[in-house]
Amino acid sequence: MRSNHNPDNSRQGRKYYVSRKKYCLFCKDKIKLIDYKNYKTLQKFTLETGKIIPARVSGVCSYHQKQLTKAIKRARHMAFLKFVEPKRD
Repeated sequence: MRSNHNPDNSRQGRKYYVSRKKYCLFCKDKIKLIDYKNYKTLQKFTLETGKIIPARVSGVCSYHQKQLTKAIKRARHMAFLKFVEPKRD
C-alpha cells in the first residue's frame, strides 16, 4: 500500500495528454453542400490507400461526414479520385 500521499508528488511521474476539441471544417467555412467535383478538398479526407478517413479522426460533424462519403464515392465513380492506390513494392 502507498502511504505517502503528497499533493506535490502525485503528478510528478505522469504525463497528461490534453487534446484540442475537433471542429468541423465545413461548418467553420459555412459550407452547406459538399460538391463531388471539388476533388482537391475530397483528397484531404482520403488516405493514400483510398480509404475514407472517419469522422472521429478528421473532426467533421455527422451531417457533413455523410455528404463527404457520398461525394467521395461519386468522385470515384466519375474518375476524379482513384478507388485504390497501387501498392509500392
